[in-house]
Amino acid sequence: MGEGYFLDIIFLAMVAGFIFFRLRNVLGRRTGNEPPPPDPRVQDRSGDQSSDQSADQGAANQPVGDDNVVALPDRSRFNPADNDDARPQAEAALWADESPIGAGLTKIKLADHRFEPGEFTNGARMAYEMIVDAFANGDRDALRPLLNDQVFDNFVGAIDEREDKGHTLETKIVAIKGTEIIDAELKDKMAEVTVKFVSEMVAVTRDEAGELLPDQAGGTHEVTDIWTFARNTRSRDPNWQLIETHGEN
Repeated sequence: MGEGYFLDIIFLAMVAGFIFFRLRNVLGRRTGNEPPPPDPRVQDRSGDQSSDQSADQGAANQPVGDDNVVALPDRSRFNPADNDDARPQAEAALWADESPIGAGLTKIKLADHRFEPGEFTNGARMAYEMIVDAFANGDRDALRPLLNDQVFDNFVGAIDEREDKGHTLETKIVAIKGTEIIDAELKDKMAEVTVKFVSEMVAVTRDEAGELLPDQAGGTHEVTDIWTFARNTRSRDPNWQLIETHGEN
């Protein structure tokens, strides 16, 4: 072998040595005391916890006016008397054993499992407004499904008499101040529930010329009506009908 061959071997050895030392400086060398490699599962959990903490801190720092934040009401300041939503809760007290109408409500409930005092009271209130308005306007078609035959005949008789005289009735319910169940009973299969309505109302009758009748008092006055509604608990028709009316004033 010639001298050039040995020179090539020496040159390659020097290059290999240079590469080895460069790798050692970059990668280091194991001594047996290195810490174990990190567990990727632990890192994932840590990342989740960090994200959760960041999210919690972000929620805590969220401004109150942000649309994504729903502030719950302060229950300590809640007054049932100031909220119409408290009415069903008040009606629920009617089921109490000491309530004089509790037995009647229980019988109705047993005959018709869909019956709920709160829902009934809301429906009775709507019916009250519809009937008062239809009677004032002489709308017999609107009255027909809401009244039983006897009450319907009485209402239509009063409308006919008013129209024969050329009178018109103007009625406006300004506010309903109270809607209260005061009696309930089940007669065979007929459920009957009596409701007291207290309202602020404007009601005047005018003559043919549009002038107020002499005995008419203008302005708003309080009216208390006692109405009884009935329904056949075995009927598929869920609607109640007005079967009796009278007032306290």
